[in-house]
Amino acid sequence: MNNLPFYGSSRFGNFPKTFSLRREVPWWDQILDPGSSIVSKWNYIILITCLIALFLDPLYFYLPVIGAPACMQIDLGLGIIVTFFRTVADLFFFMHIILKFRTAFVAPNSRVFGKGELVMDRRAIAIRYLKSSFAIDLAAALPLPQIVIWFIIPAAKSPTAAHANHTLSFIVLIQYVPRFFIMFPINRRIIKTTGVVAKTAWSGAVYNLLLYMLASHILGSSWYVLSIQRQYECWRIQCAKEMNATHSPSCNPYFLDCSTIGKPERNFWLKTTRVITNCDAQNDDNKDFQFGMFSDAFTNDVASSAFTDKYFYCLWWGLKNLSSYGQNIATSTLSGETLFCILICICGLVFFSHLIGNMQSYLQSTTARIEEWRIRRRDTEEWMRHRQLPQELQDRVRRFVHYKWIATRGVDEEAILKSLPLDLRRQIQRHLCLALVRRVPFFAQMDDQLLDAICERLVSSLNTSDAYLVREGDPVNEMLFIIRGKLESSTTNGGRTGFFNSITLGPGDFCGEELLTWALIPTSNSSLNLPLSTRTVKSLTEVEAFALRARDLKFVAKQFKRLHSKKLQHAFRYYSHQWRTWGACFIQAAWRRFKRRKLAMELARQESLYDMQDINEDGEGSPLAEDGEASLSDNANNAQHLGVTILASKFAKNTRRGAQRMISRIDPDDSSLKMPKMFKPMEPDFSAL
Repeated sequence: MNNLPFYGSSRFGNFPKTFSLRREVPWWDQILDPGSSIVSKWNYIILITCLIALFLDPLYFYLPVIGAPACMQIDLGLGIIVTFFRTVADLFFFMHIILKFRTAFVAPNSRVFGKGELVMDRRAIAIRYLKSSFAIDLAAALPLPQIVIWFIIPAAKSPTAAHANHTLSFIVLIQYVPRFFIMFPINRRIIKTTGVVAKTAWSGAVYNLLLYMLASHILGSSWYVLSIQRQYECWRIQCAKEMNATHSPSCNPYFLDCSTIGKPERNFWLKTTRVITNCDAQNDDNKDFQFGMFSDAFTNDVASSAFTDKYFYCLWWGLKNLSSYGQNIATSTLSGETLFCILICICGLVFFSHLIGNMQSYLQSTTARIEEWRIRRRDTEEWMRHRQLPQELQDRVRRFVHYKWIATRGVDEEAILKSLPLDLRRQIQRHLCLALVRRVPFFAQMDDQLLDAICERLVSSLNTSDAYLVREGDPVNEMLFIIRGKLESSTTNGGRTGFFNSITLGPGDFCGEELLTWALIPTSNSSLNLPLSTRTVKSLTEVEAFALRARDLKFVAKQFKRLHSKKLQHAFRYYSHQWRTWGACFIQAAWRRFKRRKLAMELARQESLYDMQDINEDGEGSPLAEDGEASLSDNANNAQHLGVTILASKFAKNTRRGAQRMISRIDPDDSSLKMPKMFKPMEPDFSAL
């Protein structure tokens, strides 16, 4: 029997700790939601990959260089670097193809309402992708330039630099089209999922500027490769003129490749040829051949410079002519060159307009609030001048507008919160207000459920200095819970002559407690008969507070029964400045009554002593007189005690009558709840709910 627990644990120990009827699918075999965070992040990654690939492909145009006089070669070092990064980019494109085979799509017939129904079937996803954009994605992902430059050209019978340049340029231009068009669906998908490509205004401006710089980079690299081809074309034409029987030595097209440098026949030909002088762009006197817009590449020694110098010069050339729409280009009469200039002009107009429009939109979004505030401030100034407000009121209006802008930056927080779902709005209000509300001692006594209900209905209240929040005798519309700043709360007890009480409220205090008394009375259903304020509240400094409006407080008081607890009742009495004022006045009145009673007792004692002295002086006469006077004094004492009793009963009766009259003034059914002068304020009926 002792081995049973060990046997059971050893037998069932291999069972999993958690049991689920749903079979866990491996991550590589899952179907992804197009709106999930993984797909959204991948869309950003593939968009950046497209931009990098569009930047890398034109770098192949910089491979042909002028290696020596009248010869051209391929820069192998640059080719290796570009090929490596191009291969990495191609791997991302292949991963994008695999991911699209695992991404669900929304059925077109289910888009009647909401997001639509996702199709999770792998076969349906594959068929739809193969019919739509698979060919473009595959054409963009194939490593065609790598294959051409490292496998096809070396295997040719006569691999020359010119042949490699023409073939490579043609392949890059062909594959550049699908790589360019693959950006549009990715960009559209990002906007559909997240709303914008760039989350901030500055990032959007930088994104559009990078697109413009990318266009300048493509234009500059195209201009460079066309310049090299123009130079080679001139060499080829002049070489063809020297290929005859009379010219010795005869020109060979292979001499135009730098791989023939050092051969005796080329060296001998180089001494007698006129190819170099006739194809010199610096002495462009040949009327049969014109360099046109490509002469700057040779007059400034761009073709034979280092790669960094060459690249930045070509980038500057593309940026300059794209921004000026090609107005400063001196072209020849060749139709191809003219068409290229027309393309530069059209692309410059389109891209520059796109750049200016988008950057203006993005940058204006950063200052939209400031511009709205300026317009509102200007309208306020015009309105105050039109209404001829006093200078003091104008200064107060300006201070309030400026203070509100500093506190909120022109954002309407209430409108933003109202547009959110209820649960999300509660959590946001709890995050924003709960810690600040707990700083109010009266709220610190409440439980979390009641605090959540109060936080949900709190609104921010901003007040400048020397502003009257409420005056004595005005209806109380809201309770204020101070977060920052100081308030002065004063009362004259309804205009009572010679009475004035003033206190200073700071962070953690509240005012408008008459509203809580009104909200907890069941008969005060009407929101029109609001309680009247017993105090005047004035801001001493700039005040930030939370306001709980009358209708919201009434709703909380009706829905939550926990307000009848003795703990909240005592907390309300302790922190209420109205109760504190009543307590101070009650103590003062009791102290004065005590002093009057003490003074009256002292006077009575002194009078009795004085009477006793008179009696003793009279008692020193005859015995008959003493007996008569003794009887008379007894009768006088009895009459005096009777008079005191009658006066005491009358005083008690009058006191009872006055108290009943004062109590009758406090009508519990009166929703206005006017506070009686220096009597105990109406206590909130916590048990009425």
